[in-house]
Amino acid sequence: MQRAAQRDDRAQRAQRLRRVLVCAAAVPAVLITAACSSDSGDSKDKGGASAQQTAGGSTGQPSSSASPTVQAAAYRKLPEPCTVLSKKTLTDLVPKGVKSAKEGKSDDTASRSSCSWNSLDNNGVKGSQFRWLNVSLLRFDSDANRGAGDKQAHAYFTQQVSDAQNVSGAKNTKAEPVTGTGAEATVVRYDLKKKEGAFKQQTVVARVENVVVTLDYNGAGLAGEKTPGADDLAKAAEKAVKEAIAAVSAANGSGSGTSSSTKPSGSPSKSASKSPSKSASKSPSSGASPSKSATAKN
Repeated sequence: MQRAAQRDDRAQRAQRLRRVLVCAAAVPAVLITAACSSDSGDSKDKGGASAQQTAGGSTGQPSSSASPTVQAAAYRKLPEPCTVLSKKTLTDLVPKGVKSAKEGKSDDTASRSSCSWNSLDNNGVKGSQFRWLNVSLLRFDSDANRGAGDKQAHAYFTQQVSDAQNVSGAKNTKAEPVTGTGAEATVVRYDLKKKEGAFKQQTVVARVENVVVTLDYNGAGLAGEKTPGADDLAKAAEKAVKEAIAAVSAANGSGSGTSSSTKPSGSPSKSASKSPSKSASKSPSSGASPSKSATAKN
């Protein structure tokens, strides 16, 4: 009996020991499982937070930014084109055509306009002196897409000078800067032979702020009359351009018309898609253009 009791006691101790060992063996597995579960949760949470941040960044409202702005154009209007030159200046340039002013057509005179004059001093068999004068004005507004008005005007100024230097049939073409005239100015001179006679063409292009003034002036001796001197014509044309520049400034309440604007770069605005007038010289006999200078390009 005692041995049986001892066996039973040993059996019970062995059973308790097995339970302890089983529990002891189970603890690390539980801990490992808990640890894995903990890591998985952290990773999931982190991944979720990251995903939420990414989603928030992609779907959230972007930070507001200021719309691009450009400096307002200096000049808001143009003077009446047929009044930009004084009677005295017209008498010097077109002595027989002071009252022959003809304003060019424009659908927006605040942005583009022009006026032309012609003079024929007819001396019968002794020959005649012909003069033709045209003044074109083009103004550019500042635009967020196209840029500041003066930059657009500079681009157009450059194109006008280039066009004047590449007139078909022109001979002895020469370009020179004109000082003291707006922000920038250039005179382009060339000879053009037509059936009516030998024409001396002077094209002066000047920019003041956001306005470009193009003055075409030519002269010819007809029916045996001598050809006028190119230097005299150029000097008269340059003087007239300065007067036109001053008229632009005066129309906008400014002073002398000189400008300290630096030479910018840019592309012409849509207002340049149409030339205010064809910068061409008209023959006294047929009305054909013996010379053709800068016109706006689309």
